[in-house]
Amino acid sequence: MDASDELLRRADPSALLTPDGAIRGLNAAMATALGRPAEQCLGRDFGDLWPASQRTSAESLVAHAAKMKTVAMRVLEFPGRGGASVACLFEAQPMTDPAGDEQLVWVHALDARNDVTSLLIPFRLATEAADLGLWMYSPQGHQLEWLGGLPAMVPLYPDLTAPLSRVVSAVHPDDREAFRQLLRSAPALSPWVRYQYLTPHDGWHQLAAQTRRIQLGFDGPERIFWVVRDDTKQEKRKKQAQAALAAERQRAKGIADFSSALITAATEQELRQVVLTRLAATFGAAGVLFALVDDGRLSVSSDAGISIGEAQALHGMSLDHPSPLPEAIRTGKPQFVLDREEYIRRWPHGASLPWLARLGSDYTVSITPLSESGNLPLGAWLVTYGSGYQPSSDERTLMGTLADLAGQALRRIRLQQARVELATALQKTMLPTLPAHLAGLEVAARYRPSRDGLDIGGDWYDAFVMPDGAVALEIGDAQGHDVDAAAAMGQVCASIRAIDAHEPDPATVLTRTNELLVTMGAARFSSCTLLHIDPDDGQVIGTSAGHVPLLCARKDGSHSVRELAGGPVLGVVPGTEYGEETFTLDEDSALVMVTDGVVEGPGLTLDAGLERAGTLAGAALHDGLNAEETADRVLDAAVAVDHLDDVAVLVIRRT
Repeated sequence: MDASDELLRRADPSALLTPDGAIRGLNAAMATALGRPAEQCLGRDFGDLWPASQRTSAESLVAHAAKMKTVAMRVLEFPGRGGASVACLFEAQPMTDPAGDEQLVWVHALDARNDVTSLLIPFRLATEAADLGLWMYSPQGHQLEWLGGLPAMVPLYPDLTAPLSRVVSAVHPDDREAFRQLLRSAPALSPWVRYQYLTPHDGWHQLAAQTRRIQLGFDGPERIFWVVRDDTKQEKRKKQAQAALAAERQRAKGIADFSSALITAATEQELRQVVLTRLAATFGAAGVLFALVDDGRLSVSSDAGISIGEAQALHGMSLDHPSPLPEAIRTGKPQFVLDREEYIRRWPHGASLPWLARLGSDYTVSITPLSESGNLPLGAWLVTYGSGYQPSSDERTLMGTLADLAGQALRRIRLQQARVELATALQKTMLPTLPAHLAGLEVAARYRPSRDGLDIGGDWYDAFVMPDGAVALEIGDAQGHDVDAAAAMGQVCASIRAIDAHEPDPATVLTRTNELLVTMGAARFSSCTLLHIDPDDGQVIGTSAGHVPLLCARKDGSHSVRELAGGPVLGVVPGTEYGEETFTLDEDSALVMVTDGVVEGPGLTLDAGLERAGTLAGAALHDGLNAEETADRVLDAAVAVDHLDDVAVLVIRRT
């Protein structure tokens, strides 16, 4: 039995095609997907056997793999048993037939059970384009889950998930039976059913709904998709405000899901799948191209938003080529190309790419490298935007953070490290580089992972200069010791930094961060201490969200413990207003911010741990040590705590 026969013995749909798309062989599962006996498929064009709505995608999948000689992915839909449609993620991969050296394309369904959300993205995008809302209903759990679509629909259903009984109770009594029948019968595609619905805020709306049964994956679960249209002519301003909030919540959830998926990717295929199925949808882009460095040349794959010609022009390109994608990978610096004139000015010797003519007011290109300073170049992703959209600087910064996560994932995958080691490395990457040369201040930080090397914690710290010249410092701890805790830590830290750039008061920053986390339904809570320090006069404004008290150490060797005003941990209590207080950091004094792993453990109470750390910090200042040496002394105290938790220390000394 040769290798090609083995490829067709798979349980999921699999077929071998010639480069022009003719079927050379297929298994029973692929014949079932194509809706006809296997013998009737042999020799036929692969794309012609798909439903008309899927034909272009199927042909593009094969053509991409054959012409580019690289892996391509598409979500394809076909009729299933019992009337339900089946949505599968298919991969096309070029190969050589060992029996005769013939070039073939192997097309097969991927196992998406660990990332079912990727199968939903085409439905979400189509629904949003049609100005509709999309829900998914699980008959077994009697639960409805909001998947996205037109943001103006969200005020009708305030919760992202809701039991069916709650939704039915808001339907007008005269329409309830028709509404229940809509979900109970659930044909392959139902007619539109109109009903009146009482919203929580602005009265009755006239809605129309249509249901459709879809199986997610070849052997995956069956769900009912519920498309909703609002036929109400008059919309109130309140609904528009709520829609904006819902859009922000939906985008934040997409970013969190993307981050988590990058962290948990265990193979290059999974990483490629995450980027190509999620990146464009998360940032509202038109298309995504993913390039990895292989022996000094680019290995390129893309989603359906990038044409074959555009991807082919970059595939195999040398890393030394004078054009923006290789330059971004070589230098580690992101590139944003706004128009053709800018491209010609910056890369006059690389003006031969097919998308160059399209650059202008309705087509822009953003390139974000995966590599970091001091590391070998790994690759980059190229994102295209249409309709005149230009990403903001905050969006580009966020995309750079995600690219760093992807780069760390790829590096660990290639070294074949355990998933826990990967998550730990990603957590360290998310900790920031402290600002250098602060006038009048020394800042030092230390982080040490869990001593047993198995747990992954959520400790973090951050320090940065604000627009008004004040220095913001934060330290915190996300609940848990697993991959999700590391992801939650990055989410909270990024949220605080983003909000802090626009809010002068620490208490307001924590109040808004708490509102965002509660609105998103964050699965983990987080404690945090946030300080704003004026380097000129030493004035400190501080607040705390259920975090370990602050230590103040002085030149004479003394110290004190300061319990800051504030409120409960973040992400639990909605509507919390956090307090703050102001005090002065004297010259030759230092503030020491720690996480509980430094000062609390099985053999030491919190009060005793704070006393130990404060004494060490005071002695360090008395001995004339700087902030870096003081941080080392405090971190060493954690050894005596006998705590397996990860630990973080942040020291701020006024000189």
